[in-house]
Amino acid sequence: MTKNTFYQDLYIQVEALISDEADVIANMANVSALLFEQLTEVNWVGFYRMVNDELVLGPFQGKVACIRIPLGRGVCGTAASENKVQRVADVHEFDGHIACDASTNSEIVLPLTLNNKVIAVLDIDSMAFNRFDSDDQAGLEKIISLFENVMIKHGVIN
Repeated sequence: MTKNTFYQDLYIQVEALISDEADVIANMANVSALLFEQLTEVNWVGFYRMVNDELVLGPFQGKVACIRIPLGRGVCGTAASENKVQRVADVHEFDGHIACDASTNSEIVLPLTLNNKVIAVLDIDSMAFNRFDSDDQAGLEKIISLFENVMIKHGVIN
């Protein structure tokens, strides 16, 4: 199966899980569980929510994690402050990386926005170096877009 096909199938599964549910936290929980189950070579998948101008741990799958991350710090804080996907082949070379789990070697973080404002980030970690490529990023960006559209559909206000 190609990555493109894999992510098309994953998109359909995410859509089935969240399209009729308005609760953002419940949707974050199911999306993180599904991604953790379906993605290979990942050791952590979860959301950090924007609360009072810092990221606070949300639903996740994996080992215990950092609870609070300041904006602009680490991969997650950078993704949130810049509202830009961060795809890092080697986290040990990322200036200011926050090592919640020392076994993590690569990471991708995608901002989740509502009304052009970052309300959370999806963080996916891997023990493999260079685990995430442009195909992973494109597939995950479509899933994040779906999540954002579901929030809009249900009138979620941040």
